[in-house]
Amino acid sequence: MYFRPVLSFTRTTARRAHLTNFSWLRRVHTQSDVSEYDIKYADKLHQKANEKGVALDELKVQARQEAHRKQKEQTEIALVRKFQSKTILGADGVTQPTAKKPLPSPRKDSSPIKPLSSILNVTKLLATPHTSSQISALWTAYHASRSGGTGRGYICASLPLDAYNTMTNVAKRYSSFVLPLPRQTKPEALSIGDTSEPAHEFFYLQWDFHPPPSQPSATEPHLFQSVPPTPRGTALPPVSTVLFTPLQEYKSRNSFATPYLVLTFHTDLSHSHGLVLLRGEITPSAAMTNGEPTQDVAGRYLLNQVDAQLLAMGIQKYYLWGEKKGAEASGSPAEELLRRFHERPDDFDWQELLKQSEVTV
Repeated sequence: MYFRPVLSFTRTTARRAHLTNFSWLRRVHTQSDVSEYDIKYADKLHQKANEKGVALDELKVQARQEAHRKQKEQTEIALVRKFQSKTILGADGVTQPTAKKPLPSPRKDSSPIKPLSSILNVTKLLATPHTSSQISALWTAYHASRSGGTGRGYICASLPLDAYNTMTNVAKRYSSFVLPLPRQTKPEALSIGDTSEPAHEFFYLQWDFHPPPSQPSATEPHLFQSVPPTPRGTALPPVSTVLFTPLQEYKSRNSFATPYLVLTFHTDLSHSHGLVLLRGEITPSAAMTNGEPTQDVAGRYLLNQVDAQLLAMGIQKYYLWGEKKGAEASGSPAEELLRRFHERPDDFDWQELLKQSEVTV
């Protein structure tokens, strides 16, 4: 295979509470206030409880749970809208200012992608000779050091430029697909002699393409020097992203559905080293996003590392056409499934898709 995503890490998102002085609106609710509220709305509360056939205390619990659900839903929607525009923070969770060296010139386009220069010091990397293998090793080591050295929350890989071009050419024709992930059935749901098929969760993937980055340089630009435009014919390949969302959630919420995994292909070094760097970010769970600590670190993310790796490998399986040689070089089952998904959806074979996923696993 051309690339093998590395099972690694996690980014812990630090949230800072912003306190606003609304003391002139503040009111202390005493026990007498609560009693007055219960007395004032007692009839309505009892009527509502009778309609639902529950006790009054249980009705209050349900109301609190519903309020929490709505708050969580709003948090997820906000996460979708801001996911691609988050700023990379330093290892301590604080944006690091640069006092002496000028900042790289920001991109003038509207790309929402975090530039590679916000992750690695590309200028320093190019100023010292590095082979493609050395850069790949640095890329892996960097991500393995995230999240306190656990690497949770991320996957990474590097792939040759030719492989990336092949995948993006296919993706421009077939920009979406579905991938199944195996799921364990709860023991209590199984019966003796049960021979049913194992459970799967389907993920809907979407490709998107963004303007190419500027040609990286081995020297820092002058503070007041603008970056010259890239000459024609030398532009880097476009940056691309792949979003993975549970199919059931995508059907119900469409563009507001929360992506569980976002892959970004950085092409900054594609001309200098023939290399494209892949970074996968697993979405933190709502509990972690809200700053609520949990005991289980792995549970702080919407996907575990293995599932994220399987989804990334699915991109290679279905979009890297022509990888196999000999008799299987043309029209592999995976290629045929992708074609049929778009060109003949009524003939799409879901059982064949599950069969192919077993090969990937």
